[in-house]
Amino acid sequence: MKKITHFLLIAVALVYSTAAIAQSTVTGTVLDSETNTPLPGVNVIEKGTTNGVSADFDGNFTLKTESTDAIIVISYVGFLSQEISISGDTDLGNIMLEPSPFGLDEINIIASVAVDRKTPVAVSTVRAEEIELKLGSQEFPEILKSTPGIFATRAGGGFGDGRINVRGFSSVNVAVLINGIPINDMENGRVFWSNWAGLGGVTSQMQVQRGLGASKLAVPSVGGTINIITRTTDVEAGGNVFADVGNDRRRKYGLMYSTGLMDNGFAVTIAADKTDGDGYVDGTQFTSVSYFINISNRINDQHKLSFSAFGAKQRHGQRQNRSLISTYRESERGIKYNPDWGYKNGQVTSIEDNFYNKPQLSLNHYWTISDKTTLSTAAYASWGSGGGGGTLGSNLDGQDGRFKFDSNDYKIGVLGPVDLDRIVRENIANGANGSSAALRASRNDHSWYGVLSTLKTDLSDNLVLLAGIDFRDYVGKHFREVTDLLGGQFIINDGDVNNPLNPARVGDKVNYWNDGKVGWLGLFTQLEYTKDKLNTFLSLSGSNTSYKRIDYFNYTPDDPLRATDRFNFLGFSVKGGANYNLNDKHNIFANIGYFEKAADFRAVFPNFNNEDINANAENEKITSFEIGYGFRGEKFAANVNLYSTQWKDRTLSRSFEQPDGTFASANILGVNALHKGIELDFTYKATDKFTLTGMASFGDWRWQNDLRDIQIFDEEQNLIDTVNIFIKDLRVSDAAQTTMALGMNLEVMPRTNLTIDYNYFDNLYARYNPNDRGVEGAPEAWKLPDYGTFNVFLRHSFDLGEFDATLTARMYNVFDTNYIPDALDGSASDAATSLVWFGNGRTFNIGVKINF
Repeated sequence: MKKITHFLLIAVALVYSTAAIAQSTVTGTVLDSETNTPLPGVNVIEKGTTNGVSADFDGNFTLKTESTDAIIVISYVGFLSQEISISGDTDLGNIMLEPSPFGLDEINIIASVAVDRKTPVAVSTVRAEEIELKLGSQEFPEILKSTPGIFATRAGGGFGDGRINVRGFSSVNVAVLINGIPINDMENGRVFWSNWAGLGGVTSQMQVQRGLGASKLAVPSVGGTINIITRTTDVEAGGNVFADVGNDRRRKYGLMYSTGLMDNGFAVTIAADKTDGDGYVDGTQFTSVSYFINISNRINDQHKLSFSAFGAKQRHGQRQNRSLISTYRESERGIKYNPDWGYKNGQVTSIEDNFYNKPQLSLNHYWTISDKTTLSTAAYASWGSGGGGGTLGSNLDGQDGRFKFDSNDYKIGVLGPVDLDRIVRENIANGANGSSAALRASRNDHSWYGVLSTLKTDLSDNLVLLAGIDFRDYVGKHFREVTDLLGGQFIINDGDVNNPLNPARVGDKVNYWNDGKVGWLGLFTQLEYTKDKLNTFLSLSGSNTSYKRIDYFNYTPDDPLRATDRFNFLGFSVKGGANYNLNDKHNIFANIGYFEKAADFRAVFPNFNNEDINANAENEKITSFEIGYGFRGEKFAANVNLYSTQWKDRTLSRSFEQPDGTFASANILGVNALHKGIELDFTYKATDKFTLTGMASFGDWRWQNDLRDIQIFDEEQNLIDTVNIFIKDLRVSDAAQTTMALGMNLEVMPRTNLTIDYNYFDNLYARYNPNDRGVEGAPEAWKLPDYGTFNVFLRHSFDLGEFDATLTARMYNVFDTNYIPDALDGSASDAATSLVWFGNGRTFNIGVKINF
């Protein structure tokens, strides 16, 4: 807390030391030209500067300019921008924005974007300008870490390995949508951010709706919903090129170009970039190529078509295994130490890595049926190919060679990288006995098709009805394959009953091979009522989820158990809320909801076979309510909200490292938890040149029951133990229950801005192994030390000939603070026995962007 106090004092001092007299005051009201209704949240910026404001709920704004003569740029997603020249104090009156023929208004319907002082949910929005300023070498989820209720980390530190929790819930129970299309894995609900490495450059806004959210779909928004809206095609021609460099040889360069609206009625936007580097953590080299294209055509006044394709092909080394704090201290590499890589033939070789390519294609059709009715439909498809690396060991002669990857005898120096050349020599010496240790990849290929359609109709001037359908079909292909025999001719594997002593070679499948088939059909409807100061909604949705499993290794081709029947599970949700604007400054809102989430794939097939099927798996049951208050003043704006989420019959899938270095997993059913807390955030525009932002979240998240007869499986999906778990009244781990942030933006000179962010985290408890909580009265997991970090951003805009250019410098963790954001609880639930990942030390990058 001392760090926060010191920073606040500095910020307050800067307020008084940077006061300046504005030279002009510009006012106005921004309206939709077609409906003559106000546009809240419109961006109003003085051109060539970062001096700007957002219009209030009624479309009104007041901007104090830096120059007497200036150009005011007024922009809003889904509308054509306007530039207006002013001289001196000016009242622009009503400013009518024309809808863009290729705007985001239809996408906003599909994506259920929340509107300030209207949608009764707790919401925070991060726009493209802030993403571009702060992302740099951060992980995409880290952009949200100054948002109330959010905890985001880099996990092991590999490229794209970041994770995010909302109000204590992991991405499994946070609905993540891109342009309204859900991207949570259909089998387990997880989101792998490395699959979406190029999103930062094409996102127009990212909105976090905490709690039940505004989404109409029957999606897993237990903790909240993350809405990511990508850019559409621009009406005007133009583009940019950019490049940046950073620590550990990080490089990124790319381009974006839009044709603008052509004579044939088409418009095209393309973007591509390449990123590579060595990674801050040892052995985490990475390379990624991302791509984006949007082709749009306005057929006539009633019909628009928009096609988008985007994705990223990437490969990166990982740090999968945590280590003792004492190990980091003993290593010459300190917090960069990583046990999961080595040298082979003088080349860095990742023992644990990740590689994936997941292009997503969507075709959107927008149909204006009448003045009151529209139909927005998105048909989409994605194909994922790739997986994660790891080790294989042969049990020939009773010896599993995987120990070699963890043994200090096979390290180069003290706690150095693995000497893979030694393993190669030993495998060669084995001759006809094959390899005792090798490398493999756990593949998770899939194909996914879906249709999402939403009908919107005005029943009256005050009542709007939305209804739609959500169809998805998914096939996941899961298997392991040999990737490197490390000098041997083959490796013995007994995972296939059809080939019990399989001499597997590179490319052969080993250990397991099965398909998971998931079907989804959802229906939803929502009524929205608006009158004067009141906005309300009532939403109903229902879904049927079906699962089928095909196992090619545990059963012979003629075994009827090889393929299961389809098992169907119904889920539903009902939620509603209201927002009331007391006046033009104060508003209050409340929402409440109950939904039952169908059990996931692992809950139905808990034991990795087709015999032990939980055909009557319980739905997860969630009850949530929230109340909030908002204030919008000329210089100061704030939000406060209180929430409570009761979760019953929760399913948890936990993977953890065992004492011998191998991984195990548990599928934990029937967990109950209560998450409650208070959140607040504010923005204070002290002067035209200085803005202060802040937030604080205080959560109290606890388990409510003990569990018995939980089964533990090894990496090869073999049952190794059955345990009881005593966790009643213990705190939910793996996410900070107290978070705070303070930020400032200062214009140090014309077209030059300095931004400083401070983030603080506390009440963070170590993740624990299920088999470590087998005794009643077990203590809390180790509470990690609290920590805070500073990030600094400096941006300067300038003219480069006839082009606008921007130079941006970023430094993260400025004071090189040592901190631990991730830990696995040890035998004594303390710092000495727990396994940890340290966060990154000081890192930096600098980039330039040229617009044309």
